[in-house]
Amino acid sequence: QVQLVESGGGLVQAGGSLRLSCAASGSIFSISAMGWYRQAPGKQRELVASITTRGITNYADSVKGRFTISRDSAKNTVYLRMNSLKPEDTAIYYCNTNPQYLSWGQGTQVTVSS
Repeated sequence: QVQLVESGGGLVQAGGSLRLSCAASGSIFSISAMGWYRQAPGKQRELVASITTRGITNYADSVKGRFTISRDSAKNTVYLRMNSLKPEDTAIYYCNTNPQYLSWGQGTQVTVSS
């Protein structure tokens, strides 16, 4: 099964930016839409951004205009650029197919301080 490894998280002040990366161990972008999900403490995991095999993107209302999902098929990597970060963006961020069918990776922690 394809493995996913997320990276790029960290501690940032409100208004700051981060770029998350998700490296896949195999070529799946041509056959699967991908998504970035996040799970905040005490909350359910939610899909925040997705990109189809054709490159069509979609965003949750809470991140629209601030986050950008992209992919590099040659590198088997999907990215999430996050700008204008808010404390409510604090969560563990995961990537997976959309809909999810791969095992979850370890995620990457994003903490936004006010």
